[in-house]
Amino acid sequence: MTLGTAQWQKMLDTKGLQCPLPLLKAKRALSQLEAGQKLKVLATDAGSQRDFAAWTRLTGHHLHQNQCIDGVYHYLIEKII
Repeated sequence: MTLGTAQWQKMLDTKGLQCPLPLLKAKRALSQLEAGQKLKVLATDAGSQRDFAAWTRLTGHHLHQNQCIDGVYHYLIEKII
């Protein structure tokens, strides 16, 4: 599955925001989804790679993809709980 063909229920654009705002906004958006649904997040903060990887590992959500395309980080997070 690539981000171009991946299915998600909600997309969140956090480009231009610095840590911790991309993660905080993603947490809020994910809380509005049902278990099994996916959130796509776009970010430009390089630190968000570390933040999203650690946060999904700690919370039990699944980070399907973590990819940088032309300076924009694309995340696909599945809500598990």
